Amino acid sequence: MDAHDTELKKELDATLHARRELGEEYEPALVDSFLEKVDQRVDAAVDRRVRRQLAEQQMAQARDARSATPTDSFAERFGFGLVSLVLAIPLSAIGATQAHLPGLIVAWAGIVGVNAVQAARSNAALFGRRRREKDSDCQE
Repeated sequence: MDAHDTELKKELDATLHARRELGEEYEPALVDSFLEKVDQRVDAAVDRRVRRQLAEQQMAQARDARSATPTDSFAERFGFGLVSLVLAIPLSAIGATQAHLPGLIVAWAGIVGVNAVQAARSNAALFGRRRREKDSDCQE
């Protein structure tokens, strides 16, 4: 038994003792009073548990935010690269046909640029950590 159970047992004993002394006409009031105390204890226990669970969730979210991994899965990155290579074929043909070598260079520069932006977007957390580490080294 913990302290709360001991206190509640004392409250019950006091309520029963008061009923014996005061008689049955006071029984509803005594029972209501005792149940109100039980409700208060239950509410306090539930509040404590809810606060604890919220704190645990916030800690877990903070840990997840600190250990952020790239947002894209391997399959998404692989699919993006595959689609860009498949689209590179007609883009290369159109660029080479319309503007010869400069058109081909522009088409491939666009393909490389789109893939570079995708890589930077999916690894933003990694790039951000490197920048923060360099900044903290400079401040020391």
